[in-house]
Amino acid sequence: MPRYYVNNNAQSNGDHEVHKEDCFYLQFVISKKDLGYHTTCETAVRKAKETYAKADGCKTCSEECHRR
Repeated sequence: MPRYYVNNNAQSNGDHEVHKEDCFYLQFVISKKDLGYHTTCETAVRKAKETYAKADGCKTCSEECHRR
């Protein structure tokens, strides 16, 4: 079960991206919140939305949750 993180800094469209722990792009995220372990990206994004209403899955590591 992978660990997920949400970027504390929003993208230009206002989304806070959710990444798996082994995502290539996570290394470039300076400020992130640990969302814990999740069986799916859907539950990780739901957890991120408790803090950031505009949370979305990373297109690379959580493509099935990338909606925008």
